Amino acid sequence: MILQKGTASIDLCTEIVYDNYMRCALYCRVSSDSQRCDLQLRELREYVTSRGWQIAAEYIDEGVSGTKASRPALDKLMAAARLRRWDAVLVWKLDRWGRSVVDSIRSIQELVSLGVRFIAITQNIDTDESNPMSRFFLHVMSAFAEMEVSLIRERTIAGIRAAQAAGKHVGRPKRVFRRDLVVQLRDNEGLSWRAIAAKLDIPVMTAVEAYKTFNTENGTCTETALPKNAVPPHKGRPRKLA
Repeated sequence: MILQKGTASIDLCTEIVYDNYMRCALYCRVSSDSQRCDLQLRELREYVTSRGWQIAAEYIDEGVSGTKASRPALDKLMAAARLRRWDAVLVWKLDRWGRSVVDSIRSIQELVSLGVRFIAITQNIDTDESNPMSRFFLHVMSAFAEMEVSLIRERTIAGIRAAQAAGKHVGRPKRVFRRDLVVQLRDNEGLSWRAIAAKLDIPVMTAVEAYKTFNTENGTCTETALPKNAVPPHKGRPRKLA
């Protein structure tokens, strides 16, 4: 479509219209202190400037591994995104956002739920609702995330079985304390469970379980047993006498 205006003509077919009010946050990351984010920042800035968007903030993590879900600059970016301080988050490549598929897709889905676009400029990844590939991309990433979780679970179970076969203790370390002292403090001194736990520096439930286990192993009972022909107490509202 060509419009004539005086002697000049305007070709509207070749004009690309962008949202000039798009507030963008740039995120860059390198894994070692010897690396720099200059290349990433330059291309991100050029991408934003060419579309007439606005750079609202720049977040840089230097010397931080992408396998970590919590990173100083990334945590600040997500906190500000929850306040809707910008409309889009731009990264150079997807692996700069994170190397864990599970953590990456979780944070990207959170941005999408907040109405914030996620764009990886060199890989043509854009979660804009008008982009038909965005929903397909999220579904594929979710499938990869589920597969990664399953693989991690299988490796963890295999490692636990190997450790148990080698005679190693698996789980929380055992607490060493005198269980008879728990019984003494409870029965003789009448201390509460919280007081016993504070005195022995153990959790409250550990003290309770130690008391029950000690009495069971020594053949004592901590509950009062009813006679065989005794009528159990009535539970619920008191009965009205006629």
